[in-house]
Amino acid sequence: MAETRIKRRVLSVALTLLACAATTMALVPSAAATPPNIPSKATAQSELNALTVQAEGSLTGYSRDRFPHWITISGTCDTRETVLKRDGTGVTVNSACTATAGSWYSPYDGATWTATSDVDIDHVVPLAEAWKSGAASWTDSKRQSYANDLTDPQLIAVTDNVNESKGDRDPSVWLPPLTSYRCTYAEMWIKVKSVWGLTLQSTEKTALQTMLNGC
Repeated sequence: MAETRIKRRVLSVALTLLACAATTMALVPSAAATPPNIPSKATAQSELNALTVQAEGSLTGYSRDRFPHWITISGTCDTRETVLKRDGTGVTVNSACTATAGSWYSPYDGATWTATSDVDIDHVVPLAEAWKSGAASWTDSKRQSYANDLTDPQLIAVTDNVNESKGDRDPSVWLPPLTSYRCTYAEMWIKVKSVWGLTLQSTEKTALQTMLNGC
């Protein structure tokens, strides 16, 4: 009898530990979205130093249609769907490449979502910002490549209303609400402007430098 009671206690403790572990795992947020080629602080600093500082151009002639997106990337998957699969956890899709399940952790604000309707794919350096920083002189083909850039840290899945609050504003007037992500945000922004040869204004550079100093 004593042996039976001990076995029952051991089993009870084991089940309790398993339950605690499951609860802990449920409380851990999904993996954060991680776009490719985010530079180190040192690399971002070098790239920031090399960027051309000048006044922004105008929005004359600008339209999101001048940056064609989302384009087909593979099979039936377009750029948005590709980023949703890349940045999500446990993502499943149907034959049309539409996400049918999964979760998305937005590093801009720390929120986790299970419906794609709550998630936007943000252009880290917005299309209108790019237009004012040099893209106005590009061909539509080059602008299409920019708007669908999966090689650099330009596209990221984030909370939709946070993306809407950002709009086309640069870091001198808008930063991710989650302060712990601002260093990474600065590194991504700098990388994109560097790769695509875009300029930046002085207030924008000051804001980026402040964030890098805090990395």
